Amino acid sequence: MRFTATLFSLMIIAVLSFTAFKPTGNNPAPWKFIGDKNVGWGVDHDVIHTGNVNDDFRQIKLKVTDGPLKMYDIKIYFDNGDVQDVSIRSAFRMGSESRIIDLAGGLRHLSKIEFWYETKGFAKGKARVAVWGRK
Repeated sequence: MRFTATLFSLMIIAVLSFTAFKPTGNNPAPWKFIGDKNVGWGVDHDVIHTGNVNDDFRQIKLKVTDGPLKMYDIKIYFDNGDVQDVSIRSAFRMGSESRIIDLAGGLRHLSKIEFWYETKGFAKGKARVAVWGRK
């Protein structure tokens, strides 16, 4: 009787251990580099053409390096002609990134991303804006 109870206890522990460490399948896809732009001094806007990116994305985010940047607005253009306007209105420190932006309509193919920014008043005056996407 004691052997049966011990065996039963070990089986329950094994099953619980297996299910506790089993991957859930909810791991998001990795971020993929889409494109970047070195932006100059002052108040301006630029466009990142996504070119021949053969991937569709559900989310994007921006990473700012090489200098600080004030971002005001982003327009995301899709291959089918739709445009998604995203108001950012954030000051990015060098090395920081935006919030995750969900693309309207789910999985979408991008054609270009247009953004309005300001580097005026910053000592370095230049920044690099990189766009990353995830399915």
